[in-house]
Amino acid sequence: MDEVVVDVGFVLIGFALLMFGGEALVQGATRISQILSVSPLVVGFTVVAIGTSLPELAVAIEAIDSGVPNIAVGGVLGSNVANVMLVLGAAAVLGAKSDVEKGVNRDAMAVMVATLFMAIFVYFGEVPLLGGVVMLTCLIIYYYYTYTVAISAEDEYEFEDSWLPNKMSIAIPFCVIGGGMIWYGAELLVIGSTGIAETFGVSEAVIGLTVVALGTSLPELAVTLVAGIRGQGGVAVGNVLGSNVMNIMGIIGIASIVGSGIPVDVEFQRDILVVMATSGFVVWMLISGKEFTKNIGTMMIITYLFYMTYLGGFLDGLF
Repeated sequence: MDEVVVDVGFVLIGFALLMFGGEALVQGATRISQILSVSPLVVGFTVVAIGTSLPELAVAIEAIDSGVPNIAVGGVLGSNVANVMLVLGAAAVLGAKSDVEKGVNRDAMAVMVATLFMAIFVYFGEVPLLGGVVMLTCLIIYYYYTYTVAISAEDEYEFEDSWLPNKMSIAIPFCVIGGGMIWYGAELLVIGSTGIAETFGVSEAVIGLTVVALGTSLPELAVTLVAGIRGQGGVAVGNVLGSNVMNIMGIIGIASIVGSGIPVDVEFQRDILVVMATSGFVVWMLISGKEFTKNIGTMMIITYLFYMTYLGGFLDGLF
């Protein structure tokens, strides 16, 4: 009983750190975009996305070192589903949205390309070392490309207001502090959530796809809600898109390099279909210019909860 209380405490403290860290990261990133005259979407896709993907990286590397690659792969796949369905869905339900920028089409397509990479590796049952090098190289090239497009003024954008002083010497430390709070908060939340899950006898595979995935997606949820509520739609949408690309191309790429290639369980062939379907839906919504209404947001959250319920085995009698 005492262990459960401690685990619950970890979850609550972790969530608080994620929220405060998300606020600091969003404000710092917004000021950096203003000072450098770079699109908030680009900053969200790169700086903020990398910062909020740090928990996934920590979990993946730890999983590879511990000889449980399924947690690394499951965490990334589950996190990508949570990002597009839970994070954007919650933002839509709360009305935390604003007009997105021209560059969102480019970044949305990058999500689909990254997802296709992962689908191929899942199909062949392995992410080889060379595959990881290729993905990481492609990610770096794309980051460079998005930055060059931004500074060439090809992207159209408007800067949002921020309560943070307009100084780089303050903005950068805020991003670093926010990223640190997010990393530590996610670690506490995952530890607490995993402890609670193990108390009820949940399997390792399910923990990777659900608890770990949800826990490491909370930074994206915190940043997206904070950014959206403040009307910083470029950072919010860019963060979700960038995090999904970073999760596959960066996190899985680095994990395969660290592990000299990582095996992918055949069970994940089911989950990559879910990733492709959910990512494809959101990309279609963004490219077609359709609005994420509260009803659509509610549908996205219900779909995510249904998926979690299915993974938890509560629908075994029905399917």
